[in-house]
Amino acid sequence: MAWIVLFVSAALETVWATALGESDGFTHPGPTLVFAVTIVVSLVAFGYVLKHIPISTAYAVWTGTGAALTVLWGMATGAEPVTVLRVLFIAGIVGCVVGLKLVPARSVAEPAAPLAKATDLRG
Repeated sequence: MAWIVLFVSAALETVWATALGESDGFTHPGPTLVFAVTIVVSLVAFGYVLKHIPISTAYAVWTGTGAALTVLWGMATGAEPVTVLRVLFIAGIVGCVVGLKLVPARSVAEPAAPLAKATDLRG
């Protein structure tokens, strides 16, 4: 369930980022309202995710997915050019996100291994 919420939160990141651009410095009320609502929902959902997925993985997936979707939206709407290199680099981001999902990570509930003290390293 946490992974689904993570991807929904990342999709909302695309919505609020796009709305932020459309708000023209918060001078247009419609996009400003969409920005305000979606950023709050996105961050609340991301907060929920952090109870289940380590932040290092969750944040990388969240930002990578949000960035890829934002660029894809820009290309789909004609705001950004579609080029072979852009598509290739977006595919690279998506590949990295999939890789992070597939690589096993410790559960947030599991304690992390303690860091060695500097004195322990001297032997």
